[in-house]
Amino acid sequence: MSRFDLLAFDADDTLWQNERLYAAVQVKFVELLARYHPEEWIREQLYQTETRNLEQFGYGVKAFALSLIETAVELTEGRISGRDLQSLVDLAKGMLQGKPELLEHAEETIHFLKGKYPLMLLTKGDLFEQEGKIARSGLADRFRYVEILSQKTAPVYRSLLEKYSIAPGRFLMVGNALRSDILPVLEIGGQAVYIPHALTWQHEHADPPAKGHPGFYQLEHLGQLPALLEQIEKD
Repeated sequence: MSRFDLLAFDADDTLWQNERLYAAVQVKFVELLARYHPEEWIREQLYQTETRNLEQFGYGVKAFALSLIETAVELTEGRISGRDLQSLVDLAKGMLQGKPELLEHAEETIHFLKGKYPLMLLTKGDLFEQEGKIARSGLADRFRYVEILSQKTAPVYRSLLEKYSIAPGRFLMVGNALRSDILPVLEIGGQAVYIPHALTWQHEHADPPAKGHPGFYQLEHLGQLPALLEQIEKD
């Protein structure tokens, strides 16, 4: 009998590229405002605006676009042109188009595990945006369940597991964000696999669990997950 009743996977920067799109737009945003302020100041003010707006706008490209516009207006004291504001809107629209770029090992790993475990795609953000990415990813039919959340906190994870009648100890979460995917799951007694991504939003940074923390694992890439699960099942 398997040790897990459910394996859940984060989507953005766990299964496909996401932060890379935000980083590319931020480069263009800095270029747009370079005549007003230094790069570091622009980036810091944008981050502060995004953080401040999370409670009202949540996560995702639409929230990011509003924060870009608000920051641009503030840092130019209202002098930014309508044409430049339109360019920011166009950049955001571009982020929402096209098929997500799957990370290396994502497709084959999910396909392999589908026949061995019940799988859930467990992501957070704007519902419309995430549904679109999931549909275009080509992975949607590999998952038995799909949940799109506004937040990933310990109470939210606990409520989700109660919904599916799953004990925390029989739940495994796989993700790239310590703050959202790993620490809350460990807090409620679940198990979690941390797979760092080269680019992770500053807001998701956190200190990792202490070495040897029960239920915590770290891998270099998703392709190592089947071997890890095999070892866990043997222990």
